[in-house]
Amino acid sequence: MNMPPAEFSASPAASGMLAGAGRAHFGQASASAFSMKWSALHDAAGVIAALAGLAPAAMDARQRNFPANIRDCGGWRRELAEQSLADLSAVLEPGLSALLAVCARGVDPSAPAQALWQEFCAARDAMLGLLPPEGALGPVRRA
Repeated sequence: MNMPPAEFSASPAASGMLAGAGRAHFGQASASAFSMKWSALHDAAGVIAALAGLAPAAMDARQRNFPANIRDCGGWRRELAEQSLADLSAVLEPGLSALLAVCARGVDPSAPAQALWQEFCAARDAMLGLLPPEGALGPVRRA
């Protein structure tokens, strides 16, 4: 087979996505990933609340709309929210695994689960505090 060699363009338009240093921006896709992680984190927190013997409250509008609102903020607020979400996930994942292991051994996990639940609530509330005061972003977003 005689095929001409493939041509690769080194034009600025073709390499524009890779130009510059720093963090890649994926627009709506990264917001969707953030939203899925936020939701999964709350699902895990619901399990922790159940192990603590607490009834997990449903997410209120501010919590539910947080991913869309923090995306609209952009800048340092969004970057800090993304890092905070990763940090909180890094704490909850092994914590939940430990709670489930304790539970599997027939030991009451309520005391450590309550401590982990309180940590989750404090971290979640701090993340919500990254949003500017209501109305500063313009019209209210609905997720």
